[in-house]
Amino acid sequence: MKNLVANLNQLFAEFQKDAEAQVENGNKAAGARARKTSLAIEKALKEFRKVSIETAK
Repeated sequence: MKNLVANLNQLFAEFQKDAEAQVENGNKAAGARARKTSLAIEKALKEFRKVSIETAK
């Protein structure tokens, strides 16, 4: 569970950095990286929900 949370924190930090680079500087490559990271965040959140439900039982 701790690993999942640490991974999510890292993914959020990467997403924030790339999204800001796209918005502030118009960096198209950063936008692509942010979109890719958002998909990884989605998968990690699904895994977190799964583990969280198992832990709560």
